[in-house]
Amino acid sequence: MNHLSALVSCSLLVVGAPALAQSSAAPASGANAQLKTADGKDVGTATLTQAPDGVRIAIALRGLPPGEHAFHVHAVGKCEAPGFTSAGPHFNPGNKKHGKLNPDGHHAGDMDDITIPANGNLSLTIVNKDITLDKGKPNSVFQAAGTALVVHAKEDDYKTDPAGNAGDRIACGVVTEGPAKTQ
Repeated sequence: MNHLSALVSCSLLVVGAPALAQSSAAPASGANAQLKTADGKDVGTATLTQAPDGVRIAIALRGLPPGEHAFHVHAVGKCEAPGFTSAGPHFNPGNKKHGKLNPDGHHAGDMDDITIPANGNLSLTIVNKDITLDKGKPNSVFQAAGTALVVHAKEDDYKTDPAGNAGDRIACGVVTEGPAKTQ
């Protein structure tokens, strides 16, 4: 009888194991964003993947003005022209101040500037250690309001609250779950 009880108990553990494994939230397989200008022109893609050191954001941009540009994660998944103000402020689940030079900490959506070369095209991978693709976490890009990636007209000064004097928003893309979309 003891063998039968042990066998039934082990069987229940094995059968119940998949349900237990599914109860912990796993990171999404990936995310992407299609970046557009205010006039609707496609200017690139971003592919987001979870990595041990944060979220890797692989961007492929084209046709943007050359120079230094701020590049941020914004707190709302909307990119309505003309000014993309619908994307809200920088993604800031920790209620920090703006900029990596701020002694009070920085927004999770603050990232280093990107440098667009003279031809207007840039392929680059950035790691943001302050965000995750793990759904349900406060710093997940998959919030109820969504999130967006935004390229600004000017460089970020890394200290001025709330947006680093980065100027107008010149390109925007809503972050969506799933593999990269090809154009």
